[in-house]
Parts: sequence; C-alpha cells; structure tokens
Amino acid sequence: MSAAEAVVGIARHFESLTDPRVDRTRWHDLLDVVVIALCGTICGRDSWEDLPGYGREKLDWFRQHLRLRSGIPSADTFARVFQWLDPDEFLGCLSSWVESLRTRASGEL
Repeated sequence: MSAAEAVVGIARHFESLTDPRVDRTRWHDLLDVVVIALCGTICGRDSWEDLPGYGREKLDWFRQHLRLRSGIPSADTFARVFQWLDPDEFLGCLSSWVESLRTRASGEL
C-alpha cells in the first residue's frame, strides 16, 4: 500500500466524523488533525506536545497528502479537537479503519 493510498484509506473511514468546532474556529481541517495525530501516535509520539514537532518533521510528506491550509496544528489544537470529539463516533471510525487494515493484511499474506 502506498502512502497516498493509506491517507485516502484513513480519509474514507474518518470522513463521517463530526467536527465539533464552530466554523469560525476551524483553522485546520479535521482530517488533517486526525491524520497527523494517528500517524504521530503510530510512530511513537505520546503527547499532544509531541504532535506538532512530528508534523513539522514530516511536513513535506503531509503536504503531499493533506490540505494543511493553516500549517501544522498546535499542541493545544490537537488536545482541544480530541477533547471535543464524540468518543464513540471516533472509536467507530478508528475500528472501521483498523479492520480494513487487518482485512487487507490478511489478504496479502
């Protein structure tokens, strides 16, 4: 699976996730925040403060796959967005995405 396919896969599973923010406070696309957070977490970043640095380290790659119209979100933005997300809705999206990865991996073995 290419990196582009991976991001499209994440997008497909998280596109229904409700953005809890009001329009005037949406400087970053919800999908950008979620993708950077998921990638950062998978790569061992374990705090909100670690995610902006990770995003900047991988900025060229993220720019190829995300809109990033306001750059990399701050640690406060990551924390706020995830605090406001509906946990059950997020878990449903995450479970769907992980199941698609499991299915794909089992089919490729």
